[in-house]
Amino acid sequence: MNRRSFLRAALAFLAAGVATHIFRRQSALPAEERDGLLWQIDPAKCVQCDRCETECVLSESAVKCVRQYETCGYCDFCSGFYQDERAAFDNAAENRRCPTNAIKRTFIEDPYFHYTIDEDLCTGCGRCVKGCGDFGNGSMFLQVRRGRCLDCNECAIARVCPGRAFVRVPPDRPYIFKAGE
Repeated sequence: MNRRSFLRAALAFLAAGVATHIFRRQSALPAEERDGLLWQIDPAKCVQCDRCETECVLSESAVKCVRQYETCGYCDFCSGFYQDERAAFDNAAENRRCPTNAIKRTFIEDPYFHYTIDEDLCTGCGRCVKGCGDFGNGSMFLQVRRGRCLDCNECAIARVCPGRAFVRVPPDRPYIFKAGE
């Protein structure tokens, strides 16, 4: 090894050491200080795989169903509320799509109903979102709730998301709504 090769190797070793030190120091910081970005779900990419419910590091997922009121049709038959293969057209538990009864239905006037999501009951499974998107207008979708998310350096849900729907967003725009609506 000549002197020039030795110096190159030594400089590369020092540069790698400095880069490792900086990376370790940055990854120990909270996400807001590290890169200024927060985790969020892009509704256009979400495939409702139910991994948000099971893969979050929190015992209760930070992902919840939200409803975009401006796009909801307030339908008598809401495909986010009712099962496809329901026994009857009533509010019985076996006819509802949500396994935790997190969607509440309130009569407004014939034929309109108001639907709200009880986030304390919502597990982020996405069944209602899938039904609303398959047969409705897609006014229900999953979002990372800012008050719950830890903004982990490497989000456990993002790592396994088949639709690659988890993206980083700036803190001044922490939610992604349906495009064009």
